[in-house]
Amino acid sequence: MPGNSPSDVLVADGVCAVTTTVATPEDARRLAQAVLQQRLAACVQIEPITSHYRWQGALHEEAEWRLVCKTVARSVAGLLQLLQAQHPYELPQLLVQPLQASAAYADWVRQETLPG
Repeated sequence: MPGNSPSDVLVADGVCAVTTTVATPEDARRLAQAVLQQRLAACVQIEPITSHYRWQGALHEEAEWRLVCKTVARSVAGLLQLLQAQHPYELPQLLVQPLQASAAYADWVRQETLPG
């Protein structure tokens, strides 16, 4: 990844984070690799979490793995389509957040998500 200099200003330039969760580290790795192979994100971070939620009238507490995919706005639709198609959950969490990033990081994300 490129280095950041202190003079690098934050830009709101089409960089997004797409977030989802899965139940196993194997599913997290599988989805991350599929996303990166298709260049739909420049980076996928995977972290263990504990989720507390209500599902079908009952309270649940489950270990999950959160995937945060760093991408660009033009890749979001394809990324969501891939995640929906390959996700093991009946109702996956699919969140999209616009980000501010350093100019150098935003350039790197754009470069890594170019087709081919």
